[in-house]
Amino acid sequence: MNGERAYIGGMDNNSKVAFLGLGAMGAPMARRVADAGYPLTVWNRSAGKADGFATVAGTPTEAVRDADVVVTMLADPPAVRAVVGEFAGELKPGAVLVEASTIGPDAVREIAELLPAGVTLVDAPVMGSVDKAASGELNLLVGGDADEVMPLLELFGTVRRTGAVGTGAALKIVMINAIVNGVALVGEAYQLADVYGLPEELVKQSLAGSPLAGLAARAAAEGAYYQVKLAAKDVDLAARAANLPIARTVHDRLTAYPQAADEDIAQLVRHFRG
Repeated sequence: MNGERAYIGGMDNNSKVAFLGLGAMGAPMARRVADAGYPLTVWNRSAGKADGFATVAGTPTEAVRDADVVVTMLADPPAVRAVVGEFAGELKPGAVLVEASTIGPDAVREIAELLPAGVTLVDAPVMGSVDKAASGELNLLVGGDADEVMPLLELFGTVRRTGAVGTGAALKIVMINAIVNGVALVGEAYQLADVYGLPEELVKQSLAGSPLAGLAARAAAEGAYYQVKLAAKDVDLAARAANLPIARTVHDRLTAYPQAADEDIAQLVRHFRG
């Protein structure tokens, strides 16, 4: 651990961390925790993804036993509810649960009800893809009393404090819905350009010089990995929370290409263009 790091709140060099969920985003985030020197225990439903970590638990309950901070980075609300429900009774008083999955504010409130007295819940979903997770350049949307765990959160990237518990999860749905819808819009722009016979490079340069520049760049990104099936899940969360006809239409388009489910959303452009 870097001895020059300034610790605040209750965390110090010996704080025990449990990290549950070693998917595309969770694995590089957990490696950053290990590289920083925290005593770390990891768990993943598919045990093979834990290869390379020093301490691997066989169950979620085993992973969180004696942990000062627990981080969950799981696929969807049912997975988070199931895993937290399994280990909640094992959390010690004073522990902090950092819920980093994209599950929306309703599910965060449900998770809060599962926790015993004396355990603090912080919701900290992240913006960014696998490359940013590995380099510690994510943007974290953090709701709740996170002062104690700021040293850990800052390993992952830049922290934006959003307010009470659940506001980070809410802002994540707002942001990711806009981004996914925008990438779909760019994909349809290329599809329309093909119909008109416009050169791809001309369209690419024109989009790059337009208000859609950021979305166009994400639609052409390489080295990122935000799976289409996860994008569909996130847009569905948004569409369930409000009457969002555009989001519902985008969700229908995302799920129309089952062969793309495990691909990055940038590949939607290729599928839209046929």
